[in-house]
Amino acid sequence: MTTKYTEDHEWITVDGDIATVGITHHAQDALGDVVFVDLPEVGKTFAQKDVAGVVESVKAAADVYMPISGEVTEVNEALRNDPSLANSDPLGAGWFFKVKLSDASQIDALLDETAYTAFSA
Repeated sequence: MTTKYTEDHEWITVDGDIATVGITHHAQDALGDVVFVDLPEVGKTFAQKDVAGVVESVKAAADVYMPISGEVTEVNEALRNDPSLANSDPLGAGWFFKVKLSDASQIDALLDETAYTAFSA
């Protein structure tokens, strides 16, 4: 599995033609305590960089952008029921949605961990 990052502070882990998407530690730190998430509909198709959801905290609201083009295959209902998972485990149980890739080559343009760490520092 490969994990990449966007400049909008989303992470994406690719396993075959399915990718899991969430927000980074940096994003959840900046937002503070997450109190609500608006997740996309299963079956909806997005282009890369489309707004796919919203995350709201006690301090602010932020759009969640689609890191790659594809169709949403699953959303994290546990996160919808307990938005604090985005804070407590943003790279694990706090994932937002899964996407079937429509153009796997888009992954190559995303940041690796070293580049993202330098970008977000």
